[in-house]
Amino acid sequence: MTDMTERNRSESPEGETPQTRRTTRRGGGDPATRGRTTIADGVVEKIAGLAARDVLGVHAMGSGLSRTFGAVRDRVPGSSKAVARGVKAEVGEVQTALDLEIVVEYGVSIADVARAVRENVITAVERMTGLEVVEVNIAVSDVKLPDEEDEEPESRLQ
Repeated sequence: MTDMTERNRSESPEGETPQTRRTTRRGGGDPATRGRTTIADGVVEKIAGLAARDVLGVHAMGSGLSRTFGAVRDRVPGSSKAVARGVKAEVGEVQTALDLEIVVEYGVSIADVARAVRENVITAVERMTGLEVVEVNIAVSDVKLPDEEDEEPESRLQ
Protein backbone atom coordinates (compact mmCIF):
# COMPACT_ATOMS: atom_id res chain seq x y z
CA MET A 1 0.00 0.00 0.00
CA THR A 2 1.13 3.51 -0.67
CA ASP A 3 1.30 6.24 1.93
CA MET A 4 -1.57 8.04 0.19
CA THR A 5 -3.85 4.97 0.31
CA GLU A 6 -3.11 4.45 4.01
CA ARG A 7 -3.90 8.09 4.79
CA ASN A 8 -7.16 7.98 2.81
CA ARG A 9 -8.40 4.95 4.77
CA SER A 10 -7.79 6.59 8.16
CA GLU A 11 -9.35 9.91 7.24
CA SER A 12 -13.05 10.63 7.13
CA PRO A 13 -14.60 12.38 4.14
CA GLU A 14 -14.24 15.74 5.91
CA GLY A 15 -10.52 15.17 6.43
CA GLU A 16 -10.75 14.36 10.16
CA THR A 17 -8.52 11.64 11.49
CA PRO A 18 -9.73 9.29 14.24
CA GLN A 19 -7.54 11.23 16.68
CA THR A 20 -9.27 14.55 15.97
CA ARG A 21 -12.72 12.98 16.13
CA ARG A 22 -12.01 11.73 19.68
CA THR A 23 -11.17 15.19 20.97
CA THR A 24 -14.21 16.89 19.46
CA ARG A 25 -16.74 17.66 22.20
CA ARG A 26 -20.43 18.24 21.85
CA GLY A 27 -22.29 20.96 23.68
CA GLY A 28 -19.60 23.54 23.08
CA GLY A 29 -17.25 25.14 25.51
CA ASP A 30 -15.05 23.86 28.27
CA PRO A 31 -16.70 21.11 30.35
CA ALA A 32 -15.54 22.86 33.53
CA THR A 33 -17.81 25.81 32.73
CA ARG A 34 -20.95 23.76 32.20
CA GLY A 35 -23.10 24.01 35.29
CA ARG A 36 -22.93 25.83 38.59
CA THR A 37 -21.21 25.08 41.88
CA THR A 38 -22.73 26.43 45.07
CA ILE A 39 -21.00 26.39 48.44
CA ALA A 40 -23.08 26.37 51.61
CA ASP A 41 -22.44 28.86 54.40
CA GLY A 42 -21.65 25.96 56.74
CA VAL A 43 -18.82 24.74 54.51
CA VAL A 44 -17.11 28.13 54.59
CA GLU A 45 -17.73 28.37 58.36
CA LYS A 46 -16.02 25.03 58.99
CA ILE A 47 -13.01 25.95 56.86
CA ALA A 48 -12.69 29.32 58.60
CA GLY A 49 -13.14 27.79 62.06
CA LEU A 50 -10.39 25.24 61.53
CA ALA A 51 -8.07 27.85 60.03
CA ALA A 52 -8.64 30.25 62.96
CA ARG A 53 -7.99 27.52 65.55
CA ASP A 54 -4.61 26.82 63.93
CA VAL A 55 -3.31 30.25 64.92
CA LEU A 56 -1.07 30.39 67.97
CA GLY A 57 -2.74 32.50 70.68
CA VAL A 58 -6.32 31.48 69.85
CA HIS A 59 -7.61 29.59 72.87
CA ALA A 60 -11.20 28.97 71.73
CA MET A 61 -13.90 30.10 69.36
CA GLY A 62 -17.25 31.62 70.28
CA SER A 63 -18.64 33.34 73.35
CA GLY A 64 -18.76 31.66 76.73
CA LEU A 65 -22.43 30.77 76.27
CA SER A 66 -21.94 29.26 72.80
CA ARG A 67 -18.93 27.25 74.04
CA THR A 68 -21.02 25.90 76.94
CA PHE A 69 -23.87 24.84 74.65
CA GLY A 70 -21.38 23.46 72.18
CA ALA A 71 -19.67 21.33 74.82
CA VAL A 72 -23.04 19.89 75.83
CA ARG A 73 -23.93 19.23 72.19
CA ASP A 74 -20.56 17.54 71.61
CA ARG A 75 -21.42 14.98 74.30
CA VAL A 76 -24.52 13.79 72.42
CA PRO A 77 -23.74 10.46 70.74
CA GLY A 78 -23.55 10.75 66.98
CA SER A 79 -23.01 14.50 66.96
CA SER A 80 -19.88 15.98 65.44
CA LYS A 81 -17.58 18.55 66.98
CA ALA A 82 -18.75 22.07 66.29
CA VAL A 83 -15.78 23.28 64.24
CA ALA A 84 -17.86 26.21 63.01
CA ARG A 85 -18.57 27.49 66.54
CA GLY A 86 -17.86 31.21 66.71
CA VAL A 87 -17.96 31.66 62.93
CA LYS A 88 -20.68 33.21 60.80
CA ALA A 89 -20.34 33.34 57.02
CA GLU A 90 -22.37 35.11 54.36
CA VAL A 91 -21.68 33.42 51.04
CA GLY A 92 -22.56 34.91 47.67
CA GLU A 93 -21.85 33.55 44.21
CA VAL A 94 -18.25 34.75 44.05
CA GLN A 95 -17.57 36.44 47.40
CA THR A 96 -17.91 35.74 51.10
CA ALA A 97 -17.72 37.75 54.31
CA LEU A 98 -16.93 36.25 57.71
CA ASP A 99 -17.52 37.19 61.35
CA LEU A 100 -15.40 35.36 63.94
CA GLU A 101 -15.63 35.42 67.71
CA ILE A 102 -12.46 34.28 69.46
CA VAL A 103 -10.96 33.85 72.90
CA VAL A 104 -7.25 34.66 73.09
CA GLU A 105 -4.56 33.45 75.46
CA TYR A 106 -3.38 35.94 78.08
CA GLY A 107 -0.10 37.63 77.17
CA VAL A 108 -0.37 37.50 73.39
CA SER A 109 -0.73 40.59 71.24
CA ILE A 110 -4.40 40.70 70.29
CA ALA A 111 -3.58 42.76 67.18
CA ASP A 112 -1.00 40.16 66.05
CA VAL A 113 -3.36 37.25 66.71
CA ALA A 114 -6.20 38.99 64.83
CA ARG A 115 -3.91 39.69 61.86
CA ALA A 116 -2.69 36.07 61.81
CA VAL A 117 -6.26 34.76 62.06
CA ARG A 118 -7.35 36.98 59.14
CA GLU A 119 -4.43 35.85 56.98
CA ASN A 120 -4.92 32.16 57.77
CA VAL A 121 -8.70 32.27 57.27
CA ILE A 122 -8.51 34.21 54.01
CA THR A 123 -5.83 31.90 52.61
CA ALA A 124 -7.71 28.72 53.55
CA VAL A 125 -11.15 29.85 52.37
CA GLU A 126 -9.94 31.30 49.07
CA ARG A 127 -7.75 28.27 48.32
CA MET A 128 -10.42 25.69 49.10
CA THR A 129 -13.51 27.42 47.72
CA GLY A 130 -12.30 29.83 45.07
CA LEU A 131 -14.47 32.52 46.66
CA GLU A 132 -13.05 35.99 47.25
CA VAL A 133 -13.03 36.83 50.96
CA VAL A 134 -14.04 40.49 51.14
CA GLU A 135 -13.81 40.86 54.92
CA VAL A 136 -13.04 38.97 58.10
CA ASN A 137 -14.42 40.73 61.18
CA ILE A 138 -12.98 39.49 64.47
CA ALA A 139 -14.53 40.02 67.88
CA VAL A 140 -12.38 39.08 70.87
CA SER A 141 -14.92 38.00 73.47
CA ASP A 142 -12.58 36.85 76.26
CA VAL A 143 -9.03 36.33 77.42
CA LYS A 144 -7.98 32.95 78.83
CA LEU A 145 -5.95 33.63 81.98
CA PRO A 146 -3.17 31.19 82.89
CA ASP A 147 -4.74 30.20 86.23
CA GLU A 148 -8.28 29.82 84.84
CA GLU A 149 -9.64 26.37 84.27
CA ASP A 150 -11.15 25.63 80.89
CA GLU A 151 -14.93 25.94 80.91
CA GLU A 152 -15.85 22.28 80.61
CA PRO A 153 -19.44 21.69 81.60
CA GLU A 154 -18.90 17.91 81.34
CA SER A 155 -17.72 17.75 84.95
CA ARG A 156 -20.79 19.64 86.16
CA LEU A 157 -23.21 17.52 84.13
CA GLN A 158 -22.14 14.13 85.47
